[in-house]
Amino acid sequence: MSVTKYESSVKSVNSPVDAVYNTLSDLNNIERVKDRIPADRVKDIKFDRDSCSLRVDPVGEVKFIICDREENKTVKFTAENSPLPVFIWIQMLPVTTTTSKIKVTCHLELNMFLRSMVGNKIKEGIERIADTLAAINY
Repeated sequence: MSVTKYESSVKSVNSPVDAVYNTLSDLNNIERVKDRIPADRVKDIKFDRDSCSLRVDPVGEVKFIICDREENKTVKFTAENSPLPVFIWIQMLPVTTTTSKIKVTCHLELNMFLRSMVGNKIKEGIERIADTLAAINY
């Protein structure tokens, strides 16, 4: 098995970087965009300040925990109860005093067979997460 890196494209956000960071570094704030998450793919979503748990069929319940915060730069996550080691981070960058950019990156340990089967779906998922984060009214 080898670690595969999946990255979203860079997304523009119409909010200052400190507002983006303050929202994303406390996952209770993500509760308000819960309705944008496809209910046919993800179920039983629960948030607290440092984690988000959800059920994804056929994987089961997975919990993402914030493992590192770097103010106005990154929020990093690791997964518990995941069948594969997963590490995700959201990078933020100020553009002006009122706008910023974000990018979502995922490191996932996959063998060649799984990579060929699910790689495109993972890439699409990471892109969709970035789109949703860019659309939040921070």
